[in-house]
Amino acid sequence: MKVHAAQWLAIVEACLLVALGVQLINASDLLVGGTAGIGLILLQFMPELTFGEVFFLVNLPFYLIAIRYLGMGFTLRTFGAVTLLSVFADLIESNISLELAHPLIASVLGGLLIGLGLTFLIRAQASLGGITILAVFLERRMGINAARTTLTTDMSILMCGFIFFDALTVCYSIAAFIAVGSVMGRYRKPAFTPPEEAALKTEREKLPLKREAVKA
Repeated sequence: MKVHAAQWLAIVEACLLVALGVQLINASDLLVGGTAGIGLILLQFMPELTFGEVFFLVNLPFYLIAIRYLGMGFTLRTFGAVTLLSVFADLIESNISLELAHPLIASVLGGLLIGLGLTFLIRAQASLGGITILAVFLERRMGINAARTTLTTDMSILMCGFIFFDALTVCYSIAAFIAVGSVMGRYRKPAFTPPEEAALKTEREKLPLKREAVKA
């Protein structure tokens, strides 16, 4: 019970950090990678919607893949994280002014916050859906490395950025991509073991004892 409480507390904290980072970047009209970046691009076509609403809608199709290939526990935690991020992002946007003096500051600071938040989510055995789910699905079904899928998606988002944003904005946005990758590369390590994995580990540890008992 305490493990689950700590796990969900970590998810809440992570979503708050990511929401703050995304809105720092959004307030400066910049881009970031992953599903959040797709949401920021789609906002160019749907200005009547908020980032939180777009982000929530973009993730809906991916839950079917997650349920089948990643398990119900991971899917529920991811759904909770996506919902929390959507709510937090809209609350921050409507109540806090996050415009900074220079877009490069917003890019670096926003990227660091997003990277730290995503790290907390990974350690809590959750994600923000979308690209993460797709990457794991392609790796398990087609043998395509998950990191390669993520990198390809991020590069595609940057290329799309040149279509919908000016070149200087995209250049500033690169700092956010680097900041996210830098933080995640150093701190990405699971902190919680899912109950199903814990049970499997316990069974494996018992096997030598059972074999010794049979020999005796």
